[in-house]
Amino acid sequence: MLQALRGRGIPVQAFKKGPDYIDPSWLEQASLRPCHNLDSFLMTPQSIIGSVARHARGMDLALVEGNMGLYDGADLEGSGSTAELARIIQAPVLLVVDATRITRSVAAVVMGFQVFDPGLHIGGVILNRVARPRHEEMLRQSIEKYCGIPVLGAVPRCPEMVLPDRHLGLLPPQEWESGREWVEGVGRVISSHVDLDALWRLAASAAPLAVPEEGGPHPAAAREHVVIGVFRDRAFHFYYPENLEALEHAGARLVFIDSLADKELPPVDGLYIGGGFPEVMAAGLEANVSLRRRVRRAAESGLPVYAECGGLMYLGRTVAWQGKQYKMAGALPLDVVMEAGPQGHGYVAAEVVEPNPFWAPGQVVRGHEFHHSLVQGLDETRVKLALRIMRGHGLDGQSDGITYKNVFASYLHVHALGEPSWAEAFVRAASEVKEVSEGKSMARMEG
Repeated sequence: MLQALRGRGIPVQAFKKGPDYIDPSWLEQASLRPCHNLDSFLMTPQSIIGSVARHARGMDLALVEGNMGLYDGADLEGSGSTAELARIIQAPVLLVVDATRITRSVAAVVMGFQVFDPGLHIGGVILNRVARPRHEEMLRQSIEKYCGIPVLGAVPRCPEMVLPDRHLGLLPPQEWESGREWVEGVGRVISSHVDLDALWRLAASAAPLAVPEEGGPHPAAAREHVVIGVFRDRAFHFYYPENLEALEHAGARLVFIDSLADKELPPVDGLYIGGGFPEVMAAGLEANVSLRRRVRRAAESGLPVYAECGGLMYLGRTVAWQGKQYKMAGALPLDVVMEAGPQGHGYVAAEVVEPNPFWAPGQVVRGHEFHHSLVQGLDETRVKLALRIMRGHGLDGQSDGITYKNVFASYLHVHALGEPSWAEAFVRAASEVKEVSEGKSMARMEG
């Protein structure tokens, strides 16, 4: 729908409900704008509303993709569900219904969603995987007669619309050369089978947002005084836009590093290595010996390094995947093995129990994890574990947050809107190390 709307010349802003990284990357491909996550476990209602208002400003339409079932949440009350998010931002819901092997019963399904939460505005339905015109007509008539809401579209069974996937979900666009053509093809299908004018009218029925005063981080709002390197390439691309914005707002200039192609580590005061698929790109990471060595030396010298999931894997000694073992940076005394099933999946809450540059002891950090990797051979005589897991899995169900000198590596992914102190602490740590380094250089010059 994003591609189809943009094809009509309608500026549209995409949002993704939940903490996912890969789905937003595809939504970005369609909208040609960064997609922003909205999550009521990671963020407050005020920060969610502020994010929608800020990023949709100047757009004609904002489209939020839900996740799971409409009412599926973390508990019996549906906390963290797509329905809860729709209530927070006062948005009408367009219900997508799988029409496989169903006719008149579709009305009972839709009616169940309507009466389950009468306070939620379900404004229309899109039928998916429709078999043939006769099937579509029966479905439309059933919903409109018994439910009293319009059917905005009926998308036929279309194998070419299916995206390939693997262990963490969809194949990311960074790894699919024909992804742009696929998005354009899907847009043509939707343009032919969805009433975009009716979609526009439904979006226009949304109530005005009561925007809170605190607007959140804005890039370059502070004077740049440190440089933070960010691994961003085919191996590492799981970053929330707000995290990068928050670092800039706190006073950092970001320099992007390609872990597969760049042989040198540029002059930086800190290093941010996010998540991604280092196991898939392990051969290329291993082959870049020069950069691996420089990252290890930087960590040993006390450079602040913040690593999430894939970044943790890269900082270890080795990664084992599909029967092969690959050398990594060796900055941390551990090895990583890829398993067939998830080793940690879902929301995380953890208490900080050890001093480190990024989080204060006693603080409770909230985030999420999704990894098939398992840490083995961790030498706990050389490192400390800074996080006590209250919810989630982390390294072993009890701990996470490997700290060594100024390195912090964990399976925890955080969102800057939910953890605003993170970026400020990162920039502060980088600034302190930079001042020490500049002081030593000055002393050598004077000597």
